[in-house]
Parts: sequence; structure tokens; C-alpha cells
Amino acid sequence: MAVLKTILTVVFILVSIVITVVVLMQEGKSAGLGAIAGAADTYWGKNKGRSMEGVLVKITRVAVVLFILLAVVLNMGIW
Repeated sequence: MAVLKTILTVVFILVSIVITVVVLMQEGKSAGLGAIAGAADTYWGKNKGRSMEGVLVKITRVAVVLFILLAVVLNMGIW
């Protein structure tokens, strides 16, 4: 059981690092002055799910769910 806990702890740390890096790579949600002029409705704004920004959002969601699950499992106290 100690080996499993060690492996899960290492994975937990790696997921934490991935979350940090991916969040820092994302752009801010504020559109700035471009939203006032209507520039937010561009091709890239409509297809954001297929862009790099959309991929980063999906990676963030998956990593956060994995982070929460690992945190719960590691803190169950069955070790």
C-alpha cells in the first residue's frame, strides 16, 4: 500500500504542475476594448473550442477533476 500511495502522490504533484502551467498559458477572460467595438465576434471567437485556447480550457478541466479525485483518494485515511 505504501508503494501505491507514493505513486499517487507523485501523480498528484505532476497534475498540480500541469494545472499551474496550463492556467498560466491561458489568456485572460477580459476582452479589453475590442469587445466594445464588436471585435469579439471574429472567426477565432466563434471557433474558440477548436483553437489552442479551447484545448487549454479542456486540459484544465480534466486536470482539475483528476486533481480533486486524487486529493480525495489520498486523504481517505486507508493507507
